[in-house]
Amino acid sequence: MIVININDSKPFTTKDGSTVRSILDHSNAPVRNQSLAEATLPPGTSTAKHRHPKSEEIYYILSGHGLMTVGGETQEVVPHDAVLTAPGVPHELANTGGDPLVFLCCCAPPYSHQDTVFGKEDS
Repeated sequence: MIVININDSKPFTTKDGSTVRSILDHSNAPVRNQSLAEATLPPGTSTAKHRHPKSEEIYYILSGHGLMTVGGETQEVVPHDAVLTAPGVPHELANTGGDPLVFLCCCAPPYSHQDTVFGKEDS
């Protein structure tokens, strides 16, 4: 059995600008097909618009609120909302509240910097 406590995970910054703590991924467990992390966006900040050519991604909002854009659609998100982003679809999340926006990120296949694309390729 593999049990990981998030408090044992050191925060890092992803290529899109989020502060993330891995919960389960290839860096701390024999995970092959997915990754789970907790991300935090301070008030007034957002992830950079990006896409993952290979990974499907789910965001699950734990606290705070913001605006999620997937493709050309934008919607307010609040705690207990889950958002699915298909591979290759540009997305970004903005914290529109006064508190940190905390959310879980699940990627399959697992998150990697190499599978994160910005700029003109996002159109």
